[in-house]
Amino acid sequence: MRIVTIGGYGFTEEGFLQAIKDAGVDTFVDVRQRRGMRGARYAFLNSLRLQKLLTSIGVKYVHALELAPTAIVRAAQKQDDLDSGTAKRDRTKLSPEFVEKYRSEILSRVDATSLRGALNDASIVALFCVEGHPGACHRSLAAEYLFKVLGSDHPVEHIRP
Repeated sequence: MRIVTIGGYGFTEEGFLQAIKDAGVDTFVDVRQRRGMRGARYAFLNSLRLQKLLTSIGVKYVHALELAPTAIVRAAQKQDDLDSGTAKRDRTKLSPEFVEKYRSEILSRVDATSLRGALNDASIVALFCVEGHPGACHRSLAAEYLFKVLGSDHPVEHIRP
């Protein structure tokens, strides 16, 4: 299995779908807790519309809620962003507090066997959340975790616009 990550910010609908096709993704894993987007620009990333788009290109959609940070975990990053005056869309890295909380409160509780079952027939898995920069998003931590527990002969790749 190969693991890639992709964010939504910075893509158009067409560019997003083309990037998924170009990477050969067969299984798309949404790691968001809240799967809606505000505004017309990223409406294609709203869960129901996104699922229809993925189906149209033959890509399986999986919602891995167990990999989504809780409101409490997200609050750690939000506070760091406020303290540093960084907008979510401009962030390039996660705070050490968020990383620690995400690993201890989310990843340590993931049922790897169940997750492995959901991804059983996947060849190329794309982990998705909205942030454009992979280092600014928990999907990079989730990808690192999956790489360790599921194994792969390929390093994690981050698809960017």
